[in-house]
Amino acid sequence: MASRRVASLLSRSFAASSTSVSSLFSIGRNSSCARGISRFSTAAALEEPIITPSVQVNHTQILINGQFVDAVSGKTFPTLDPRTGDVIAHVAEGDAEDINRAVAAARMAFDEGPWPKMTAYERSRIMFRFADLIEKHNDEIATLETWDNGKPYEQAAKTEVPMMARLFRYYAGWADKIHGLTVPADGPYHVQTLHEPIGVAGQIVPWNFPLLMYAWKVGPALACGNTVVIKTAEQTPLSALYVTNLFHEAGLPPGVVNVVPGFGPTAGAALASHMDVEKIAFTGSTDTGKIVSELAAKSNLKSVTLELGGKSPFIVCEDADIDHAVELAHFALFFNQGQCCCAGSRTFVHEKVYDEFVEKAKARAMKRVVGDPFKTGVEQGPQIDAEQFGKILKYIRSGIESGATLETGGERLGTKGYFVQPTVFSNVQDDMKIAAEEIFGPVQSILKFKSIDEVIKRANASRYGLAAGVFTKNIATAHTMMRALRVGTVWINCFDVFDAAIPFGGYKMSGHGREKGIYSLTNYLQVKAVVSPLRNAAWL
Repeated sequence: MASRRVASLLSRSFAASSTSVSSLFSIGRNSSCARGISRFSTAAALEEPIITPSVQVNHTQILINGQFVDAVSGKTFPTLDPRTGDVIAHVAEGDAEDINRAVAAARMAFDEGPWPKMTAYERSRIMFRFADLIEKHNDEIATLETWDNGKPYEQAAKTEVPMMARLFRYYAGWADKIHGLTVPADGPYHVQTLHEPIGVAGQIVPWNFPLLMYAWKVGPALACGNTVVIKTAEQTPLSALYVTNLFHEAGLPPGVVNVVPGFGPTAGAALASHMDVEKIAFTGSTDTGKIVSELAAKSNLKSVTLELGGKSPFIVCEDADIDHAVELAHFALFFNQGQCCCAGSRTFVHEKVYDEFVEKAKARAMKRVVGDPFKTGVEQGPQIDAEQFGKILKYIRSGIESGATLETGGERLGTKGYFVQPTVFSNVQDDMKIAAEEIFGPVQSILKFKSIDEVIKRANASRYGLAAGVFTKNIATAHTMMRALRVGTVWINCFDVFDAAIPFGGYKMSGHGREKGIYSLTNYLQVKAVVSPLRNAAWL
């Protein structure tokens, strides 16, 4: 069986290179569900004619100083429909010269424009109006996101776009609550601190959650009074251009938010190394994060926030409700086509319940509905592009060759686009690539453990430390693990609970700094101490 699948992968893996979820982010998943769906339920869905999106692509230029303009070079690049590999639109390709123009606009907006000089209440009102417009245009925004990214439309329309509006309302609420302190001193001095905006913030957003990462970064930056230059992922530039145009409709002054589509080695590198950018925030791979940090350090030592890769453990203890744990582990891994930095991609299961868990995990994966993400009921769309598609299939081949048991999946689906079968491996060992490296795809690796001490050590034996899931009915076990696991987020009997107020970020090589919540505001503020002498003070 393994040899057949290896041969199949070798022949198929690179062929395509030429060619109600409404509560997921508000409360995550903490309950089981069942669906009576036949194996994969995908063949017919993939062979049927794909749905033609109803939205028009009107914004494909660079957005600088409130105006859509062509790239200085005149170059464009195609953004593709991952369902087919066909071109959706040709988008202006920004490079260093365009970054210079965008930074100059942001600098002028900060130094001379009205944004940082507005009252915080006025800034918040613009952000609230923007959130209202996001809700008004929910369907168009979600359609662009699904078309450009491949994620299920129901996920985009019912979860991600509403969450974007929620995030901007959250940060709008913070805008007029940012203030310094009065500090007592050992002597006749009046001491106060001022919390000041940093200035121009550069922000590089990824392709897996373009809109949410836009909100995670732009929201706190604007609440603090900064101006922004965004470099979108080359795979998914359309939604950021659309929503930023809405931001100007809400009253955002020109130059406050500038959007430059382009590639990492050109536009991204220019932004990270720009001498007039005081802050850079990046979400993406750990290797690229190292490059961003190096460019920031070698230029002007700008402040850096990094949200990077992960290999998150999902730990199922022997006392867990297995049906519940299977559903949550499935969600933790396969959500968003597995293209999630905090995916529960190392599923550790206690040896006493391991066999039962594997059989049920296999059955759940075989019921997963893969197909055109615009169709109702589809749980999994295509991977983002041919490169990621080929990388995932290469990892699957590695898992087979290293001796893991392929329980289900392992191949592409259909003949068009970048669809991958939901894949489950059992008998996975820690030293296998599929257990150690970030796959970023629909591949579940199930490992066996014997004791709590053992699984803690193995879970922590990773260069990553972004998140973890713990499934147990024992509160003492939960408390032991939440303190022992070296990660930025621990979900207990739930997973992927993302609220606007909950901070998110990693330990170790999963990055540094936190996004969302009150902690994210410190990324975009400077603290200034002001000291003046007191004369004849009534009190000290």
